[in-house]
Amino acid sequence: MSDGTKDEDRTGDGTRAVRAGLPEPVKHEPTLPGPVFAAHFHLPGEVTGPYLYGRDDNPTWTLLERAIGELEAPGREDVETLVFASGMAAISSVLFSQLRAGDAVVLPSDGYQVLPLVGAQLEAYGIEVRTAPTGGDAQLELLDGARLLWIESPSNPGLDVCDIRRLAEAAHACGALVAVDNTLATPLGQRPLELGADFSVASGTKQLTGHGDVLLGYVAGRDTGAMAAVRRWRKIVGAISGPMESWLAHRSIATLQLRVDRQNATARTVAEALRQRPEVADLRYPGLPDDPSHKVAERQMRRFGCVVSFTLPTRARAERFLEALRLVEDATSFGGVRSTAERRRRWGGDDVPEGFIRLSVGAEDPEDLVADILRALDESAD
Repeated sequence: MSDGTKDEDRTGDGTRAVRAGLPEPVKHEPTLPGPVFAAHFHLPGEVTGPYLYGRDDNPTWTLLERAIGELEAPGREDVETLVFASGMAAISSVLFSQLRAGDAVVLPSDGYQVLPLVGAQLEAYGIEVRTAPTGGDAQLELLDGARLLWIESPSNPGLDVCDIRRLAEAAHACGALVAVDNTLATPLGQRPLELGADFSVASGTKQLTGHGDVLLGYVAGRDTGAMAAVRRWRKIVGAISGPMESWLAHRSIATLQLRVDRQNATARTVAEALRQRPEVADLRYPGLPDDPSHKVAERQMRRFGCVVSFTLPTRARAERFLEALRLVEDATSFGGVRSTAERRRRWGGDDVPEGFIRLSVGAEDPEDLVADILRALDESAD
C-alpha cells in the first residue's frame, strides 16, 4: 500500500507504475528483489512475525500486493490487497467469504461466463442469486434485502457499462456490500474503491500483467473485517499465487501505463475502422462517442480499455475472419501485448450471437493491425 505522502499522491500513472511496491533501496541489492521460494520460514519460539508459512504469506506477494494497492487506491492507508492464484480464485474468495445460507446476492446476467457456474454453487449452499444486465443500471431493481452486489463494468464480453457510484450508494443504503470486477478497465482506467465499492477484484492474468504468461488474481478492499474474511478464505482454500508468477506480475506492472495507453489508443482506432464496415453489426467500445455506454463511461473511467466487440453476419463468416487474420491470435484471453480475438459463442456460456467477436487489441503498430483486420474482413466475405 502507498505510504500516503502528498508528493506520491500527485504523481502520474506512469511514475506510479514504474515505482509501485518497490522496497527502500539497499546498497548492492536489486531494485526489485527476486522471487522468494519458500514453503516455510525459520520460526523459533513464539509464532509471531510477518512470514510463518508459505500458504499464508510470502515476501514476493507483499511487494506485489503493495504495488497493486498503490494503483487501485493511491495514498490510501486503509486499503488492503491480497493476491490469488487466478482471477476466479479472487472472485470466489469474495463471494464465498461474504455470503451465508439465507443471504441474497445480485450478479450481472451478462458477466464473465464462469459466473453462472459460481451462481449455481451459491444456490447449492442456500444463497439466493438474483441477476440483471449491466446496462441501464438494471441491478438497482434487485437490491432490496441483498447482502452483496457484484458489478462487472465494463462487462465481459458485451462491454456494457453501469454507473458504479450510483449502484454503490443504492446498495449501501440497503445494507449490501459492493464488489466490482475491474479486469477490463485496470486500475489505470477505473478505481472502483474511489467510486464507492467495498472491493475491487480483477484477473491479473489479463492487462495488468499483459504478456499472456501469468495466471493471477487480486482483491483490494477497504473494509478491515471483510478483508479479514477474504484472507481467511485464501488460507482455507490455498488458492495462492506462486512466487515466480507474483514476481513476473510485479515486473510487468512497471510497463502498465505504456501498454495501457498504447492499447487503448489503438483500440479506439480499430473501433473507428470497424464502424465503417457494412458487415459489422453491434460494434461496442466505450470510448466511442456514439457508444451506448459512453456518457456513463466518460464520467467514471480515465481510459476505456483494449477490448472491442462486434458481430459478423454468421458463424461461418466469423470463423473465416479469424482464420484470415495474421497479426491477431485466436485465443480466449485479452489484455496482452499480442492482439487476440475469438468467436465467443464457441464456449456456449455467453448469451451472444454466433458471429460475435471479442477482439483484444495489443501493442502492434495501429496501421498494421487495422490493415490486417480490414484485409481479413475482405477475404472472409462470401
